[in-house]
Amino acid sequence: MAETLKTPIAGLHHVTAISGPAQENLDFYTRVMRTRLIKQTVNFDAPEMYHLYYGTEDARPGSVVTFFNREERGQGQAGVGAAQSFAYSVAPDAMAEWQAQMGGTMTERFGAQVLVLRDPHGQHFELVADPQAGPWGVLHSVTLWVAEPGPTAEVLTEVFGYRLLGEAHEPGGRRLRFALSGDAPGRVVDLWVADSPERARPGPGTIHHVAFRARDTDHQAALREDLMARGQNVTELRDRQYFKAVYFREPGGILFEIATDGPGFDRDEPLPQLGRHLMLPRQYESRRAEIEARLPPLTLAGG
Repeated sequence: MAETLKTPIAGLHHVTAISGPAQENLDFYTRVMRTRLIKQTVNFDAPEMYHLYYGTEDARPGSVVTFFNREERGQGQAGVGAAQSFAYSVAPDAMAEWQAQMGGTMTERFGAQVLVLRDPHGQHFELVADPQAGPWGVLHSVTLWVAEPGPTAEVLTEVFGYRLLGEAHEPGGRRLRFALSGDAPGRVVDLWVADSPERARPGPGTIHHVAFRARDTDHQAALREDLMARGQNVTELRDRQYFKAVYFREPGGILFEIATDGPGFDRDEPLPQLGRHLMLPRQYESRRAEIEARLPPLTLAGG
């Protein structure tokens, strides 16, 4: 068995989900959830579709939730082989205020209050009471839906440096909690094992992939080598304009990404202006007029 890397992953970098109409998605995450639109761009592989990024005011890695925005309203299905939900860290004394505003279901998990919610397009997400909560919008965790936790747990612990904190039985299944030491954003990953699992079906209301944060490009390359030595099929390095990324499907079938911090979301527009204008990947700039004509117009908060 390959030796565990001495340098653990630096937590979550971002989570990418699929939504319905872009304007509804934008209104919810900026006006209701009060996160900042930090990038307005398009899907690298389908430029007729928005790709909207939300995060903290300073657009820090570990706060970013992004959406591929589909204008049709067909619904996806969460299930085995995909991430089920993401969670934001919330100061414990703010939980009651959030529930009063949002409704949802309050529960307790591993000794912390958790408010379980859905966005307008059916995406399951949570607010977790966290004494270490930083600025609003920082990610706490992600929940991965697996049929057999062992192989996924091996990647988390032996490659990424997570450790198992405990297991809890909940209505409908059981949850295994893994965490990194320290206070890294997105330092928690849960594995959900349902009593009666269903297969995931991509579409609005589901998570497309989960991105973990490499400390630098050398760390990213070392992680890739370790994964390939374990038989994982990892892509070559891909330039995603604001970070470098590699991708693989972990043994449970969930798409994982390992992303770098740089070059950063202020690469093509100054930090105070993030999200105000449509920023296209370089290969699509020559098609700007065509792409803008096909995208529905967006009304930004305060705009």
